[in-house]
Amino acid sequence: MTERHPSQTDVQELSALLRGWLAHRVSDDARAWIDQQVGAIAGGERPLALGVAIGLAPRKVGKADLDLTPAEQAAGRALRPGLDPTGWSVDQAARILLVLASFRGDDVAFASGIERFFATAEIGEQIALLRGLPMFPAPERLLPYAAEGIRSAMQPVFEAVAHRNPYPRECFSEAQWNQMVVKTLFIGSRLAPIQGLDARRNADLARMLLDYAAERRAAGRSISPELWRCVAPFAGDTEVTTLATILRDGTESERRGAALALAECQLASAKVALDTAPDLASAARDGRLTWDSVA
Repeated sequence: MTERHPSQTDVQELSALLRGWLAHRVSDDARAWIDQQVGAIAGGERPLALGVAIGLAPRKVGKADLDLTPAEQAAGRALRPGLDPTGWSVDQAARILLVLASFRGDDVAFASGIERFFATAEIGEQIALLRGLPMFPAPERLLPYAAEGIRSAMQPVFEAVAHRNPYPRECFSEAQWNQMVVKTLFIGSRLAPIQGLDARRNADLARMLLDYAAERRAAGRSISPELWRCVAPFAGDTEVTTLATILRDGTESERRGAALALAECQLASAKVALDTAPDLASAARDGRLTWDSVA
C-alpha cells in the first residue's frame, strides 16, 4: 500500500476541509448544530452521540447536492490524493465530518466505533460511511466494512465503495478487487468510475471476465463494451477474432469498445483487425476515443 492514509493531523485538516465545504451550503442554524455535535462527539462523554447525530443529519442540514467547485475539488485532492466527492450530498459530507470527530488518535477505538455504527446503520448512513472511507484513519481495520459493501445486493451501497473511491485501489487484495470488477458488470453498473482500473488489471480478472462473457453469449445476452478494457492486455488470438467480429457487426458502442481493446492489444493480428475500421482506429490511437466515452 503506497498511499498515505489519514493520521490525526490529517483528520483535523480533512475536518476543516469538510467544514469549509459545508459552510456556504447550509444555514446558520445547521452550522451551529454541526459544531455542537462535533464538540459532543469529540469530547466522548456521550457514547451514543455519534449515532444520534448521524441519524439526525439529513433533517438538520438538508440533502442538497454538495456540488463542489473545481477549486474545492482540487483542494480535497491536495489533502487526500484520489478524493472524489462527485455526487456527494450535504448530509453525506456532514455525516463524514461527524465520524471524523470520533477519532481521538486511537485506531482500535475508532474502528470499534465504526463497527457499532455499522451494526445499526440504515442504507443512507452506510452510503455516507463508505464514501468517507478514504478520509478515515485506520484503513486496514475498516476493510471488512468495505468488503461488506461490495457484497451488498443494493447497487447504491455497492457503488459507494466501487465508484470514485480510492479505497479499493489502495486496500483491496487482488481477489477482492477482481470480485468487485466482475460484480460491477454483473449488476449492470459501470467500470469507468472505478479508480485505478487500468493499473490493477490482471490475468485472473481477464479470465474471469471471459468466462462471464461466454456465459452471457450462451444465454443470448449482451456484453458491456467496458468488459474488454480489462481483457485487452491479456487477449489472445481467440479474443482478437471475437473483437474483430464485434468491430464489424456490433452496435456503435460495442464497436468503439472493440476498437479500444484492439488498440491496446500487442498481437499483430489485433492491428490488422483494427485497421479494418480506419476511423475508429485513428480515434483510438490519437486519444479522441476513450473508455469514458464508451461508458
